[in-house]
Amino acid sequence: FCFINSHLAAHRENVIGRNNDFKNIFERTKFDIGIEAVQEVINAGSLHLWRTGDSSVKIVNHDHVFWFGDLNYRIDDSISTEVCLDMAERGELEPLLIKDQLNIERGQGRVFQKFYEGQLTFKPTYKYQPNTNIYEKRPEKKLRAPAWCDRILWRAITPQHVKQLSYACCQTLNVSDHKPVMSTFVTQVKDIVQERRISVHNELLRMLDTFDNSSMPLLNLDRMSLDFGEIRYGSSLTLPLTIANAGKVYAAYRFVPKLDEQTTCKPWINLSSKYGFLIPGEKTTIDFTITIDNFTAMGLNAGNTVLSDVLVLRLERGRDYYVTVKGTYARSCFCMSLNELVRYNVPIRRVPLDPVKRSETGIQSDAALCVPSELWRIIDALYRHGLHQPDLFSLPGDEKSCREIRECLDTGAQFGNFDVHSFAKTLIDFLSNLSESVIPQAMFPQLEVDDQNIHQCARTLLESLPPIHYNVFIYCTTFFREVLLYKESNKVTAAKLARLCCECMVLGSSYQLSFEETKASVTRRAGMQLLMDHFLTSNLF
Repeated sequence: FCFINSHLAAHRENVIGRNNDFKNIFERTKFDIGIEAVQEVINAGSLHLWRTGDSSVKIVNHDHVFWFGDLNYRIDDSISTEVCLDMAERGELEPLLIKDQLNIERGQGRVFQKFYEGQLTFKPTYKYQPNTNIYEKRPEKKLRAPAWCDRILWRAITPQHVKQLSYACCQTLNVSDHKPVMSTFVTQVKDIVQERRISVHNELLRMLDTFDNSSMPLLNLDRMSLDFGEIRYGSSLTLPLTIANAGKVYAAYRFVPKLDEQTTCKPWINLSSKYGFLIPGEKTTIDFTITIDNFTAMGLNAGNTVLSDVLVLRLERGRDYYVTVKGTYARSCFCMSLNELVRYNVPIRRVPLDPVKRSETGIQSDAALCVPSELWRIIDALYRHGLHQPDLFSLPGDEKSCREIRECLDTGAQFGNFDVHSFAKTLIDFLSNLSESVIPQAMFPQLEVDDQNIHQCARTLLESLPPIHYNVFIYCTTFFREVLLYKESNKVTAAKLARLCCECMVLGSSYQLSFEETKASVTRRAGMQLLMDHFLTSNLF
């Protein structure tokens, strides 16, 4: 069992901070249980610890995990504080549950993956007037939207082994501005019968002894090289490798790191299984999956990564087998830098990653466009077809259409009959996934932005931008201003666009993974959003 009590980052708008807190706790928490305890766990059947040889266990290695505390997830600010209060007081929970940030983030797979939570049938547990059962609405206090800050979640290796009997809120304890929550569970726990375990162990040894002779273990691999061919950004490809025990004794195998390396394979490779056990004549299949995510694409574009690796398959009491994995990256404008994108006036798919091959093609690398041609094509399509589109930048685009639009950008092909929302999503994804944001994070305002200094802060920011970043920022902002001219039909507001611009042109998709939220950083990020609103609504340029 593992019980985790945590207090995650506060503030209604700080969803990213809470997600990062969860990620840090879940991935970094380790319990050193010692070699003797590890051996006992291995004897009880843990192949994970046998494979890693580690003397510690992480949260994910436990049979049952219960996570509870003030997780601080709020109701999304698309529902106003006043409406939240009214619904909470009347017990109208369903609309609030739909906009609950934890439900949204879990539904998108960004936090508490593989955790379960019971149905919330009680009123939001925050924020109450202390020593009462009344939500805090005193005029001298800051008005807060009610929220289910206090939660209880669980996960288990075998989910059927956990049954929740109750999940409720205690209204009688009122010393805090939170109401405590409580839950009752029945769990099924594995118990090792030592006498039976020893008996089974000895019986297995006798079975293995019947296979043991002078022969060495031997494996047959159906191929020693896996060539994935062309792989596109944001996609995954899988190829199988079949392993057969061709010897007369059992074969225990596992993939091991190469000399002076810590991992068995490059981060862009995923194996369906890294170890196994085969009796003579038995065979199994291991799936190799290559995924081109943002981190990998940036490494490929920077020349720090190549789609080639050699994996070492070690046969216990036998030889090592070397499996080659390779692929060819179908280059994409996503995850590139603005400075490199403006250098080419041909589709990026035609520009080799290898500088030697690039020089052999005769492609000029000094075109020096004002803005990337890919950005111009997306905005031009939106300008011509999307300014009047209702719910522009609110409704999600079709994933298949977005992939096809990206392919058109990368190859220079003409756009098909794609819907406006798919173009809008592609624009936001393009800006969010640049290797460096349009406005680098180092340029966050150092001072707290207010009405007195906002104009000067905006001008200072513009003057400090590198030339290409300046061009792109002006170009995008001018387009978003044009969008606001049609707000009656497209239902877009300046505040919404300011938040969107902050997310895609300043924070980027890597923000959640690489940036630690602090009180100061939240203030600076809020200041940047105010500046974005100022750029959109003023005549600064």
